[in-house]
Amino acid sequence: MSDFRIEKDSMGEVKVPKNALYGAQTQRANDNFPISGIRFSRAFIQAVGYVKKSAAIVNKELGLVDAAVAEAIVKASDEIIEGKLDDQFVIDIFQTGSGTSTNMNANEVIAHRANELKTGTDSTVHPNDHVNFGQSSNDVIPTAIRIAGMITSKGHLIPSLKHLSDTFVEKGKENSDVVKTGRTHLMDAMPVTIEQEFGGYARQIDLGIERVESALERLKELPQGGTAVGTGINTHPDFGSEFAKTLSDLTGLDFIEAENHFEAQATVDAPVELSGQLKTIAVSLMKIGNDLRWMNSGPNGGLGEVQLAALQPGSSIMPGKVNPVIEESLTMVCAQVIGNDTSITIGGQAGNFELNVMLPVVAHNLLQSIEILGNAARNLADRSVSRITVRKDVIADKVGRNPILVTALNPIIGYDLAAKIAKKAFAENRALKEVAKEMTDLSDAELDSALDPIKMTKGGFTE
Repeated sequence: MSDFRIEKDSMGEVKVPKNALYGAQTQRANDNFPISGIRFSRAFIQAVGYVKKSAAIVNKELGLVDAAVAEAIVKASDEIIEGKLDDQFVIDIFQTGSGTSTNMNANEVIAHRANELKTGTDSTVHPNDHVNFGQSSNDVIPTAIRIAGMITSKGHLIPSLKHLSDTFVEKGKENSDVVKTGRTHLMDAMPVTIEQEFGGYARQIDLGIERVESALERLKELPQGGTAVGTGINTHPDFGSEFAKTLSDLTGLDFIEAENHFEAQATVDAPVELSGQLKTIAVSLMKIGNDLRWMNSGPNGGLGEVQLAALQPGSSIMPGKVNPVIEESLTMVCAQVIGNDTSITIGGQAGNFELNVMLPVVAHNLLQSIEILGNAARNLADRSVSRITVRKDVIADKVGRNPILVTALNPIIGYDLAAKIAKKAFAENRALKEVAKEMTDLSDAELDSALDPIKMTKGGFTE
């Protein structure tokens, strides 16, 4: 028996795998783009399912699609939303720039499955006439990008970032009394507490969350309803607004119809903006990850201020070596996100007149960035930050030998004399207080008070 069946479209006959739910147009696209083997993510396929389900509900309510046909489309779309038909989305992301191939992939799969599920009608569900009714690939695909971006940002990325921020705050509180050497230019500077340093990391992450939430205000505007070029040809005037309301009910998120369909379909400015914010978060996390690597360095030949959890052997030749693998994984994720943003930026420039023609690669890179940033943030929190051991003895020793503490004496003895004391203490490898006692008239009590590291972390003048 043949493993194929014959399907027809406007260009003629095509051989399609016997058990495939898709049809001729999907098969043509699958044959035309043997590029990367990279397919659309679960999040994007789910978003397309939401588009088709919402459209069917609205078209039924507007009396434009037979109720039984619409209900069958809804049932088939639910299977796509739930991930039951992911294997039927076979087309490479490097395809037609509008994503028409993937829209038709969805239309054909849903029509095929709807015909298997439908009851109460003899009508055959058609991929174009019914599943795609009142729609165009030109509004479906950019709408799906925005839906997927909203869902994954709200449901995955933001909670993961909040978890990481909270973990830094908690670990900081556990070590609020630990004073360490601050560093500027990688050189010893005035002291800070672990809580202050980790609080700075938490604030970076919190600001990243605010940046994402701000970008989502633009992302929630949906192109759906503009059809081919933004004019809304072949769809009901109320379709766009009703679609957004229906989708909001289905997802529990706040979507609205685009204020201007020409802007929403001709550009991917909102996804580009979100990607830019993801890049900013990646830059923040790169800095944080590298700081933790520096603090963990050694354990004897580096700073050795903290000890990260020993998770796996670090060398195939050096026994006992343990590396900061979670931080290394994080920084590679950050590099990928920054690279993804470059591709999205270039993709955003590919809007020619009424349509952007790099939609699939924008979708793929944006959703990958959201997913891996969320995964890496949670992984850093759970497998690294929460398990950090602060090496208080090492930190105390470094603070005690830090000649920069003399800065606290500036208001008392002046900058020039303080500089001489610092240089002498460093050159002779002596305690700062000992040298300061020789070179000033300050008493032990005055020096102890002025050179108290914990006081220095609180700002203002020491006494």
